[in-house]
Amino acid sequence: MLGMIVKEFRQLRRDRRTLALMIVMPAVLLIVLGYAASFDVSSISAVVSGPQAATAAAALHPPFHAVDVAPGQDAAWAHSQLRDGKAVAAFVTGARPQVLVDGSQLFAARAAVTALASLGHSGGAGTSASAPLAGAAPQILFNPELKTSYIMIPGLAGLVLVFIGTIITALGVVRERETGTLEQLAVMPIRPRDVFLGKVVPYFVVAAVDLGIVLTIGVSVFGVPFNGSVAVYALGALLFLFATLGTGVVISSVSQNQGQATQLALMTVLPQVLLSGLIFPLGSIAVGVRWISYVFPLTYFTEISRGVMLRDEPISGLWLPFACLAGIGFAMLVLATLRFRAYLQPAEGHKRRRAPAPEEATALAGAGERK
Repeated sequence: MLGMIVKEFRQLRRDRRTLALMIVMPAVLLIVLGYAASFDVSSISAVVSGPQAATAAAALHPPFHAVDVAPGQDAAWAHSQLRDGKAVAAFVTGARPQVLVDGSQLFAARAAVTALASLGHSGGAGTSASAPLAGAAPQILFNPELKTSYIMIPGLAGLVLVFIGTIITALGVVRERETGTLEQLAVMPIRPRDVFLGKVVPYFVVAAVDLGIVLTIGVSVFGVPFNGSVAVYALGALLFLFATLGTGVVISSVSQNQGQATQLALMTVLPQVLLSGLIFPLGSIAVGVRWISYVFPLTYFTEISRGVMLRDEPISGLWLPFACLAGIGFAMLVLATLRFRAYLQPAEGHKRRRAPAPEEATALAGAGERK
């Protein structure tokens, strides 16, 4: 038994990936979650419009802070600012003052409603009775009842694509190496990118079907609205799938077996779940950790999914997450293609050795006859 214990420790020492997963990952997760696992929202962005916008903005109390003051704009402009995700709250001054809150940003909206209620009147973010916003009751837009399902299901749709695109794709491609069919694929008269696309397209179709199922259940069973354009949502899902599928192929190209592929895939999926804004609001994550969130494609797709489904946000208001997803997807597809080409290179070299050029074959035949 002592010999077996020593043998297992030696084998574990050689498997550095498993050792890192067992020792390093808990420490990393603890540090990251210590800064990220917070539902507290200490700062709420707001826009102020109307003829007395400057006075109302000066009267705002924390946690509200004005990001845009527009005296020449009206309630429609304030509504569009919330729809495009540029602020959480909007204060409209004038004959009929209004306080608007974006309910699609659940935790920030709850913090805003709590802050407004704690000020001692029905609205008016820290203003007195004679101030421009006195008596304005808050109106919650896009998610009037502040339901959690309205926020979680659009994000869970992206999480399904992450699992299909990263974990399942990584396992499916690395399976070729374990079963010994990789060299058979390499010696076939097709290019490496054709092999890559042939492996990726089925998972793309399956992920698209799963996305449709998740959205159908979310809308029909949980009553989550789909207020936006299906075409805009589909474009965001397409770019997101490119990024996740490319990640899965890259993981498979550096893995020797399905166990390694699963470990690496989980190391990329788990941080996305915790840091993408799916569970914890991005505004509550410490700045030192928040930058990691903007590396993950799930962060941008969650923003697109919630924006399109809940706020009917047009593509013009989502240009930044679309551009980031396109950049990540392009980078991952290029890297995946290069890695897959290197993945097949040994087998291609074996193919070239087995099939010499015609002139080489003639020379070898002549040498054989002379001998």
